[in-house]
Amino acid sequence: MSDSPESESKKTAPPRSTDPLDLGQLSKNAAQKWQRTRKSVTFKLFSMIFLLLFSMIPVAFVQDLVQSRQRLQNQVSEETSQKWANPQTLTGPVLSLPYQKTVITEVDDPNKNNQKIKKVYTTIEYLHLLPSALKINGNMATESLKRGIYEMMVYTSDLKIEGRFEADQFKNLPAPAQDILWDQAFVSMGISDLRGIDEKVQLKWGGQSGLFDPGTVTEHLFKSGVHRQVKLQKNQGAVPFGLDLKLKGNQRLYFVPVGKETEIHLTANWGSPSFDGAFLPDHREVKEKSFIADWKVLHLNRNYPQIWQGAQYDFGDSAFGVFLIQPVDHYLKVERVVKYALFFIGLTFMTFFFVEVLTQRMVHPLQYLLIGFALCVFYTLLLSISEHLGFETAYAIAASMTIILITAYAAGFLKSLPLTAVTGGVLVALYSFIYVIIYQEDYALLMGSFGLFAVLALVMFFSRKLDFNTQE
Repeated sequence: MSDSPESESKKTAPPRSTDPLDLGQLSKNAAQKWQRTRKSVTFKLFSMIFLLLFSMIPVAFVQDLVQSRQRLQNQVSEETSQKWANPQTLTGPVLSLPYQKTVITEVDDPNKNNQKIKKVYTTIEYLHLLPSALKINGNMATESLKRGIYEMMVYTSDLKIEGRFEADQFKNLPAPAQDILWDQAFVSMGISDLRGIDEKVQLKWGGQSGLFDPGTVTEHLFKSGVHRQVKLQKNQGAVPFGLDLKLKGNQRLYFVPVGKETEIHLTANWGSPSFDGAFLPDHREVKEKSFIADWKVLHLNRNYPQIWQGAQYDFGDSAFGVFLIQPVDHYLKVERVVKYALFFIGLTFMTFFFVEVLTQRMVHPLQYLLIGFALCVFYTLLLSISEHLGFETAYAIAASMTIILITAYAAGFLKSLPLTAVTGGVLVALYSFIYVIIYQEDYALLMGSFGLFAVLALVMFFSRKLDFNTQE
């Protein structure tokens, strides 16, 4: 019996071929491979590092914002100081003796070729004498000037200046006594910013008394100051002098040791002085809201004599005094906190990375990114609040808001109370550690080094059993 055509066709039909471009199967394989890749430790690690670096972009803008606000504060401070007074440097009193000097030169004779004639003319030169003893007793009263949200520290000083010129100083002068214009002698005081003089200044000179006039007669000594003409005689004896000076300034008050023996006693209602310049105090006592300092400088300690002619010497290198530093202001503190941004964000990301790897709970890259932005917003909160409430209060508020926000957000996707508690604890420890470093300026590097070592040790401990070669 012969086969039917239908059965014959079945026998002769070729087997169905497998399509090598089966898109459905390829898509399924790619999806499975992508899922394995997403779960791999290496992929998660590099993804976290990429998101960490991406999160640092807003930090750069925050740093620029802090510097911009700080520049604005400095600009306002300069404008305020121009209306009050600049830092002050006090020099003197210095006694100047004008004298006539005869100068003989040879010039060409206009009537005779190749011959010289002598020309005689007289100029006025100056001898400058420094006192044999100088004592300054001063008191500085500080106050704060505000302009908007900005604040600047200024002072008003009450200075009592006493001293004397000895009779021996008027003998054996480097100019002939008959050429000295004794009745035109004058006493000068160098004051770097005359706007700081708060009251009239009266000089008590021997038995004389009179007010200082503004300006300097000669620029041999200093460019800004006051002077008072005094009368002397050839056989001048010792001359005591004294004056009271009420002087305003900001931040710095310096003195130049013009006495053969200079003694300065200074007190102020300020607890953060920086003793600066060529000489440190022989005695100081710094309290929480005040300080006392005493200096004693001999003429042997400086590089200029007790008497000279003209503009031979410069006082500048011998100035010393006090700088009323403001404790690290909030802009500088915020800037220091921002420098730890990589540490902040990196450790927070590392916490979520280990939670994800060790507990097999997936954290989406978008969630990493949002957490990074929340950490960046902390700095803008800190900067803006500190301008109104101070750094300490601002840090507490900004840190609390950030910790609560991130912890609440983490609770939503971790869905585990212990893991949420660990996350919140890490953030609290991190913000507390940075706060301590900010206030321990002398030990900041030491504490930061130990902190980084501890973090590295924890990372090595938790990652010691991770297999970066496995895909699942």
